[in-house]
Order: sequence, then structure tokens, then C-alpha cells
Amino acid sequence: MSLGIDLGTSELKAVLLDESGAVPAHAGVRLSISRPQAGWSEQNPEDWWQACLAALHQLRQQQPEAYARVRCIGLSGQMHGAVLLDDGDQLLRPAILWDDSRAMAQAHALGRQYPAFADVTGSLPMAGLTAPKLLWLREHEPHIFSRISCVLSPKDYLRLRLTGERISDVSDAAGTLWLDVRQRGWFEPMLHACGLTLKQMPRLVEGSAASAGLSASAASLLGMQQPVVVAGGGGDNPVSAVGIGAIEAGQAFVTLGTSAAMVAITDRVAGMPASVVHSFCHALPQRWYTMGAMLAGASCLRWVTHLLGQVDEQALLQLVQEELPLTQTAPGATPLFLPYLAGERTPHNDPLLRGGFMNLAYDTTPAMLGYAVLEGVGFGLLDAMSAVQSAGAEVGTCLLVGGGARSNYWAQLLANILGREICTLSGSELSACIGAAKLGFLAHGRGRDLLAVGMPVKERFVPAVAQQEMLQTRYRKFRGLFTAAQALHD
Repeated sequence: MSLGIDLGTSELKAVLLDESGAVPAHAGVRLSISRPQAGWSEQNPEDWWQACLAALHQLRQQQPEAYARVRCIGLSGQMHGAVLLDDGDQLLRPAILWDDSRAMAQAHALGRQYPAFADVTGSLPMAGLTAPKLLWLREHEPHIFSRISCVLSPKDYLRLRLTGERISDVSDAAGTLWLDVRQRGWFEPMLHACGLTLKQMPRLVEGSAASAGLSASAASLLGMQQPVVVAGGGGDNPVSAVGIGAIEAGQAFVTLGTSAAMVAITDRVAGMPASVVHSFCHALPQRWYTMGAMLAGASCLRWVTHLLGQVDEQALLQLVQEELPLTQTAPGATPLFLPYLAGERTPHNDPLLRGGFMNLAYDTTPAMLGYAVLEGVGFGLLDAMSAVQSAGAEVGTCLLVGGGARSNYWAQLLANILGREICTLSGSELSACIGAAKLGFLAHGRGRDLLAVGMPVKERFVPAVAQQEMLQTRYRKFRGLFTAAQALHD
């Protein structure tokens, strides 16, 4: 039995996976985010560990016999966070998360001073990535910065508590801006540019490699029998790719969770930093992925649901479906929505950009606003897909994962907007956990045949030709609103 743990932003999930690919039990524990100032986003890593303990306790209660057979663990987690440790592995401050925008000036400074580094690191410097956050700390919290013994990514803090070892994997390290993504090793010039040294970085392994064993103290706490090997694991997007079977060049998928992304698997580094496209290491050796990322995805639907006083997202989706069925063209009076509630990454690289509705009228209904949000996120993903393709990556049929994949209406609308067949999958909400558990098996020397096994296709959505002209017209208008939105914060 393999244990897969996925540390998300809003929830920590865990699954038990057997060698046939079956999931006898899964559990989840909600997490909260602290926003002490505008644009800041933090979590206490101790809360992650307590959530991990609670989730594993649930699994043990549900399936004690299966839990007792755990021999390997895989980890997945939110990327780009900065966990700071002192010499004794004690936390120096709360972790700064991926959607924190405080390091904008430092990101611009890195890009200005070291323009050639982007080709090595696979991405332009952005406030959300890890490196600029450390520059911000050096400037604003020098008393903390001077005590840093090690910088970990979020899921690697869980590994530290499980094994006592400071280790990361190359896919998560790629999201720090400190990795040479071709060589899959730390890039010392960028570390030095941030006032750091190689000694302050964790040891690197591939995601499918054994990183360390479960410590005696952790095994006792968790009620596990040693030995238990902990795999390298990876960042949430590449590990989700392993979970759904997107492991070969040419495969693509869309994630529609709190944030959103268009991800294409490649067998080489295929980045285009100027288009704000990331090229990062996959969680499997000799593979990479090209990604266009949005900072707000399904969270836009959650936001407008609360704004409109609807009971939940499903209630709003039902209204949209009844008033604006996709068999008809959207009325010209339907508003347009810019989905930049938390700024935007691809293709704009502007964390200060903000969203908005345009074309509101007295007869605008809640359903119209709901539709506009679904469509606006789709248009943002179309921007991301165009950027990914401009980098040379192929995007054919797209698998759809994340909370947004639960809506057939949204899946069909995405197929219409992207002009690609969209496939939803059974169990995709657990894709990162399952991918982590698969990596656990690989680290244990088992389960290679599970890699090629994706998740069962639930439904297929083919682009509706009759919708193309109307959506293309609305997309051009959507693109035309960007300059005005940007001017609001210039």
C-alpha cells in the first residue's frame, strides 16, 4: 500500500493506493490562509503538519488493515512557497505562499539585472515565485534573513517532519527560480543574486526516487511499521499529471482549481519566458512541462456565488444553465468578465491587475454574471493556451482536473472556447494524491505499470462549431479590455 499526501492551499488530502490502482480510503482536512496585509498570503507550516496528522488518523480509522500495509509515501504540494528554517530546523516565520504579491519590486529588479537567467530557470522572475520573496525578506526582515539555514518548498516541510531530512525534488525546485531546468540542478548564480548559497538549499532528488526513510519517531506517531520509504514527490501540477497519466510529450491538461493552468508535457525544455510561459521539470526523469498559469480559476466562481448571495456554486450554475443554455448563442447584452481577481501571470505578468465586469445593464441577471465568469476564465485559459503553443508545445485533446471539472456546463464551454476536445475524469479531484502515491510505489521499486494507467474518462466534450463565431467575437472584445484594466493601476 502506498500513501499519497497532497498539500493544497485550502486543503490537505491523503489517499491509500494499492498496487492495482484502487483507492480504499481518502481523507481531507481544510486549511486557512492568513492575509495580514493587502497582497500578502501566508500559512503556518505547523498547521500543515497538524492537518497531515489529522488526515492520516482518518485513513487509519477508515481502513486500519490497509493503513498497516503502507510501505511507501509520496508527496505533492502547492508550489513557490518559502518555508524558512534556522539551524535547528525551527520555523523562522510563517510561510509566504504562491499567490503573495509583496515581492513585485524585487521580481522586476531580478529581471532587469539578470535578463539572461530566465532561459536557464525556465521562467521570468515573478512576485509569486520563491526567489523574489527571499530578496524581499533580505530588504524588509533582515533579522529573519540572517538566520536562514535552509529554504524549503511547502510539501518538503512535511518530508522534514516525516524523515528529519532537508530534501526537495526537481519539479518543485523548478518553481523557485533557483533551478537550472535543463540540468535539473541548483543554479548558483541566481542563488547568489538573492544573497543565498548552495548550503542553504535542500538536497535534490527526482520525484520518483527514494528521498529518505520514515524516522522512528514519525513511524511511532503515525502508527506505521518501518521501513517506509518517502519518494521525492513533486509540485501539485506535475504530480497531478502523474495521477491522470499525462506523462508523455504531446499530452495536455487543464487544471481548474483555486488557480488555473494550461499544461503541456514535453520531452525538452520548451519555454518562452517573454510570453510569461513557464518551462519546468516534470516529476518524472527526462520530462518537462510547459505551462501557462492563471492566478484565479474556479475561485472566481466561488467569489461571484458569494457576491450574488447564492446558496452555493451549484445553485448558480443551475441558474446559468437554465437561462443561458449552450445550445443558444449568448445574448449580446451578456457582460464580459476579466478574471484577474488576484492579478495575472500568463500572459500579462501583472499581480496588480484586477478583474471586472463590463457591459452591465438594468436587465443584467445573476445568471448572466455567472455565465460571464465561466466564460472569462475560459478566455484566460485561451490566452494561456496560445502562449503555450507559441513556445512550441503541442496542445491537442485536454484532460480537465480540479474543482471546476465537476461542472459539465463549464467543461462544454471550455471545449467551445479552446476549440479542443475536453475530457473529464472519474476521481480527478484526487489526481495529485494518486500521483504522489504512484511516485511512492516507484521509489519502493514497484508500480511502474501504474504510470501508464490514467483515470477513467467520465465524459467527452467536443467543440460546438455553431458557437465559434460568437465566442471569437466576444474573445476579441475581452482582449480589448486589458489595456483599460491595466491603466487603472498605472
